[in-house]
Amino acid sequence: MASTYTPLGIELMATGENAGTWGTKTNTNLQIIEQISGGYKVQTLNTAGAGANTTALTESDGSTGATVATRVIILGAVSPETISGNKIVTFPVGVENFYLIKNSTSGSYTVQLKAASGSGATVTWTATEKTWKLVYFDGVATNTGVYEIALASPPGGSNTQIQFNDSASFGGSENLTWDGSNVTIGDQGDLRLGDADNSHYIALQAPSTVASNVTLTFPATDGDADQALTTNGSGVLAWSTISGGADWQAVKTTTYTAAAGQGIFANTTGGAWTLTLPASPSAGDFVSVIDYAGTFDTNNLTIGRNSKKIQGSAADLVVGTERAGFTLVFVDDTQGWLLQNN
Repeated sequence: MASTYTPLGIELMATGENAGTWGTKTNTNLQIIEQISGGYKVQTLNTAGAGANTTALTESDGSTGATVATRVIILGAVSPETISGNKIVTFPVGVENFYLIKNSTSGSYTVQLKAASGSGATVTWTATEKTWKLVYFDGVATNTGVYEIALASPPGGSNTQIQFNDSASFGGSENLTWDGSNVTIGDQGDLRLGDADNSHYIALQAPSTVASNVTLTFPATDGDADQALTTNGSGVLAWSTISGGADWQAVKTTTYTAAAGQGIFANTTGGAWTLTLPASPSAGDFVSVIDYAGTFDTNNLTIGRNSKKIQGSAADLVVGTERAGFTLVFVDDTQGWLLQNN
């Protein structure tokens, strides 16, 4: 009985055959297996001309060197082979193997892999696709199909651009970047926070025009109930208690030191006295005052500045107007407390 051969050319020797040459033939088989495991071959596509044509790859029974019996195949040339028409590359029917194949051609033409006959599946490189593909031939008799096994796509876009799924490939955008420390959403894009079923969202968005960069630094705690975020004017946020107005105190009739945010009903019926402002005010702190008995004109109320200026002056404020009502708001150390209502 004569030897038979696999679709990749390995010789299957019959009993009693090849006396005295078994060693040589076995060594050749092992070399073919070695090629199949990790061999490398460059396969030109222009043997029959640069235009549209078919390159038929065949097995080489009982010998090494066949392109179909190598694992890694370069179609074209190491330095790209110029083609001027669409190319078809056929493999023998019945081949069952996987290959790592690169389309190393130049020119805007397709390259297609298929079985030599039958109607099995095919794999095609587009006219602009000069890439590696991992493919598998299924070995189905008469209708051998070839299938692409997806490889990870190379990064899309440019340096610093965050990668995302762009139609099954990696993509990048200049409007979504990371510089190693900061994520930037450009073009007035939203940062969207979706609800539980993603049917609606809350979006954070920059204004259409920003004069200079603004950084908001959040506080380290979650604050107390009914507090709101306030800024120090430099983007540092803090939790602050916001009320609907002054915290009005019981009627005062003698010397008293007010706290920020208090409202004072000042009664000078019994004689003039001094209302002292807070010692270490912050910008926006206020104290409101009302003449309780209408006696400021006869018994003046003195507003003690407590080391800070009032209306830009380093002097206490003496109030002598009957039924006066006003609010002092602290601005800074230069102007101190300013009158909101005269």
